[in-house]
Amino acid sequence: MNNDFIIITDTGCDLDLDYLNKNNVMLMKLGYSIDNIDYEGNDGKVLDVKEFYKILKNGAMPKTSQINVGFAKEYFESLLNSNKKDLLVISFSSGLSGTFNSYSIAASELNEEYENKIYVVDSLCASLGQGLFLDYIIKYKNKGHNILEVKEYAENLKLKIRHEFTVDDLFHLKRGGRVSATSALVGSIFSIKPILHVNNDGKLVAIDKVRGRKTSLKKLASFFKENNDITDDEPVFISHADAYEDAEFLANLIKEIKPNINIYINYIGPVIGSHAGQGTLALFYKGKDR
Repeated sequence: MNNDFIIITDTGCDLDLDYLNKNNVMLMKLGYSIDNIDYEGNDGKVLDVKEFYKILKNGAMPKTSQINVGFAKEYFESLLNSNKKDLLVISFSSGLSGTFNSYSIAASELNEEYENKIYVVDSLCASLGQGLFLDYIIKYKNKGHNILEVKEYAENLKLKIRHEFTVDDLFHLKRGGRVSATSALVGSIFSIKPILHVNNDGKLVAIDKVRGRKTSLKKLASFFKENNDITDDEPVFISHADAYEDAEFLANLIKEIKPNINIYINYIGPVIGSHAGQGTLALFYKGKDR
């Protein structure tokens, strides 16, 4: 078995297209809608991420949708027919979306029909946590490993990809029904900033809270200092919901801890941004565990 296979992921990874194209990764698009207008997915409109956050800032509450079995099956089958290669699918966390289940059903059905096979990995990751996970997988593949070796590597790695988030806008969480009106009001008055992470089930849960935005960013850096298990040639990823200056501030804190580290910064895309809200900032790195 050689290492000539195709890697597929979805927009839950929040990686830019240049990175994906450079590394020959195929991208499936999760969908969302604003005011009954469909965006992305298999046939929706495309909205610039900066424009998306402008709309969000004005009070819009987008709705998101998973990739369904029919679309997944059609997408996989087109690649099987055109490339005659095995497929390795790296999915957005099953703890946050039903997309992994759709991939799994589609793969199971097609694996009965085709000689080339589809292997699906539940990343249990989100945003650039999924992106960082994918980055490790690509580098491992490029060392010459075959698809089964890469899948095993991915399964052993995923619970070492740490995610730490801080949310700036509690009223966005309130509008989405994720915190009460009272909690949002009290949190806003006292500048309470929750710290969250993605747990071993791939779900987003609160682990701490602090007062003040800068304190929350310093808290993320302290988590990194305590829990990272990386060398200088392993990257750190930071994603932000239209908060680039804060992302830069956090990056500088990380470089105080590891001066030679490579840090990649990108936007939180509309699908995850729909739930997290403007100003969310997230840090991703490899640790010994989550």
